[in-house]
Amino acid sequence: MSETKTDVVVIGAGIVGAACAHELARRGLRVLVVDDASGGATGAGMGHLVAMDDNAAELALSHYSIELWRALSGEMPDGCAYRNCGTLWLAADAHEMDLARAKQATLAAHGVAGELIDAAALARLEPMLRAGLGGALKISGDAILYAPVTANWLLQRAPRITLRRDRAVAVDGPSVMLASGDVLRAERVVVANGVAARALLPELPLRPKKGHLLITDRYQGHVSHQLVELGYAASAHASDGTSVAFNVQPRPTGQLLIGSSRQFDTEDAQVEPPVLARMLRRAAGYLPDLAELNGIRAWTGFRSASPDGLPLLGEHPSRPGVWLAVGHEGLGVTTAPGSARIVAALMAGERPPIDIEPYLPGRFLSASRVAGALT
Repeated sequence: MSETKTDVVVIGAGIVGAACAHELARRGLRVLVVDDASGGATGAGMGHLVAMDDNAAELALSHYSIELWRALSGEMPDGCAYRNCGTLWLAADAHEMDLARAKQATLAAHGVAGELIDAAALARLEPMLRAGLGGALKISGDAILYAPVTANWLLQRAPRITLRRDRAVAVDGPSVMLASGDVLRAERVVVANGVAARALLPELPLRPKKGHLLITDRYQGHVSHQLVELGYAASAHASDGTSVAFNVQPRPTGQLLIGSSRQFDTEDAQVEPPVLARMLRRAAGYLPDLAELNGIRAWTGFRSASPDGLPLLGEHPSRPGVWLAVGHEGLGVTTAPGSARIVAALMAGERPPIDIEPYLPGRFLSASRVAGALT
């Protein structure tokens, strides 16, 4: 058994862990990232950078984070596949345009610009969509990126970050025990490994939310924007059962990434044909020509869902030295940089960039201590 000392240990090299490591290293700290390369939500998700407005806290964090991604985008290598394609929130009929107008007003109140598109303009923008849609709300500031490559880029961008391929098996204060038998000691430990965090901290109120995705062969020019039905939010935040919603992303390769589904209370990673078929039927209802395209691969992943759909960001109330960046559900890629800024600011005793009350772990975990400042 050997022992390693560093300033901060980050558990998880997915997009949230990588963003936390990047932000802490940017502040001059030595960061050791631990990940066993077994894969997680970062490799399974869409990579849609979207301003979500199910509640004010979700919108504040997603909007702030998208601005941070935009600031980084000019430095990203091509492999990150960052594209400012925008999102079209689709109204199935004229009645749903009322939802589009309400969404536009909510987003505008928080500084997110949106443009209402009528049915004729929508058909010109995306001719592959079925006829008869009511129109759409266009959010030009939304974007996409390829999260696995982006996470690796963040880890490699700062020289103070070291990546260790091992599995964390226990956390005891700011000490981490590894499967190899080694012990890592630090001033702080950041737990940022999604659903897997439950094995280290069983008290975390996290549930796995399974999702299916399918990607097509390459078909250039079919879709230009991220396409999402306006009913997506209701599906995304369902608390039980199985739901599907239309969500299609144009990849820079010309492929179409098709989602999405949500299932609670299963940890079976197998693709389930009935759920996949239901999801694809939903997609074909908006894009009928999808039925003529070749799907080349389908897979699943597990979102880490908290009871209120918001992440837990900050120091664990009853485990001094243990910090949390978990529970992002389907917005981990979008909100990674904002989450990292919040955690780093709290560690340093600074005023966070946005109101952090909605994300503090104490809303679910018993409080016994106020986080201190970095020394």
